[in-house]
Amino acid sequence: MIGSHPDFRSIRGAQRTFGVVAMSVSVGGFLLFVLLSSFLPDVLNQPLFGHVTLGLAGGVGQFVVMGLTAWRYTVHMDRRIDPAADRLRAEIHREEAQQARVPQQRRFGAW
Repeated sequence: MIGSHPDFRSIRGAQRTFGVVAMSVSVGGFLLFVLLSSFLPDVLNQPLFGHVTLGLAGGVGQFVVMGLTAWRYTVHMDRRIDPAADRLRAEIHREEAQQARVPQQRRFGAW
């Protein structure tokens, strides 16, 4: 059964762990920005340089956080998930090929 295969369990665990961390960082950063803009607008209106405020830099920072999350996701998939999925896929194909080589017994139904 595929659910008990060690590669399948490692894929599920790695996906779950990465998903929780990525979601926490992404949603937490966005939630922090929204809460700051709602409850402390004076903080976000602080000028950094020229007409650029802390709020504007934080808004642009959201794009940076999402880009970094997407980049780390692809690196994580390439390093941890794809090799295990390839091994699991090869194992499934081997088992299917082995079952196809074994002739099935003929069964005659009852009249």
